[in-house]
Amino acid sequence: MNNLDYRLIAALDAVITKRSFERAADQLCITQSAVSQRIRQLEKQMGQPLLIRSQPPQPTSTGQRLLALFRRVQLLEKEALPELQPETKGHFLPMSLAVNADSLATWLLPALAPVLREHPIELDLRIADESRTVDMLRKGEVLGAISTEPTPMTGCIADRLGRIEYVCAASPDFIKRYFPDGVTRENLMHAPATAFDHFDDIHQRYLEMHFSLPPGEVPCHIVGTSEAFVALAKQGVAYGMIPDLMIRDELASGELVEIMPDIRHNRVLFWHRWALESTMMKQVSRHMIDYAKGQLLP
Repeated sequence: MNNLDYRLIAALDAVITKRSFERAADQLCITQSAVSQRIRQLEKQMGQPLLIRSQPPQPTSTGQRLLALFRRVQLLEKEALPELQPETKGHFLPMSLAVNADSLATWLLPALAPVLREHPIELDLRIADESRTVDMLRKGEVLGAISTEPTPMTGCIADRLGRIEYVCAASPDFIKRYFPDGVTRENLMHAPATAFDHFDDIHQRYLEMHFSLPPGEVPCHIVGTSEAFVALAKQGVAYGMIPDLMIRDELASGELVEIMPDIRHNRVLFWHRWALESTMMKQVSRHMIDYAKGQLLP
């Protein structure tokens, strides 16, 4: 095969994006049979399966790479169209990024604001733990990812953004109730903590490293947003590992207190994206990297 047929790849992309052949057919304004035929033709050209016909359908590893290429080409095409066809000016460019919740809650939006003000970009932010965001880039679901992984994938580049410092914090009332005589392994087993989701291991690693508490030994609320960490802590019903950036005012006023001020946890973040960046992605990358270096710890 010498050339890729992007009409066929578009059928694969529609099936994955819409999570069904039926909805893909509706999007492409063709029949389900035609969608299946296009994907089979593409698989024949590539000489291997590209789609796992599960519920919902999933791309194979080769299918993921093909979709990643297709979505980058789409972005480049949409970026070039206003110059080639002036009547398309004003159309928004879709840009999907995988980001961690703590970055979104602290420095990310101010970093992106200037480029969003200047250019017609339609953001699609996919929130995931920073240890899993690169998987979304690998699968072709996003164009860039904030991750704790320092090594870029083949075909990608990664820049160090900086370090987020986490403090273990709670309200004074919570500390009086659960840690009246100081923090011990025993009272930690009865004090409710917070986690972003079931993949969030910052708190668990902290307890395991400093108190030899294995996973599952402490009560823990799953809250799904970084802001909820702060809200629960301020309400005096839980403690948590919270970015210092989020609660500097609360710590300064005494509304929240560091439970163990001598022990902090750090995570270094990196910005991953495909090496072949569009002009718009280069601007997004520049704004993110420059702003992060001014906000995060070196």
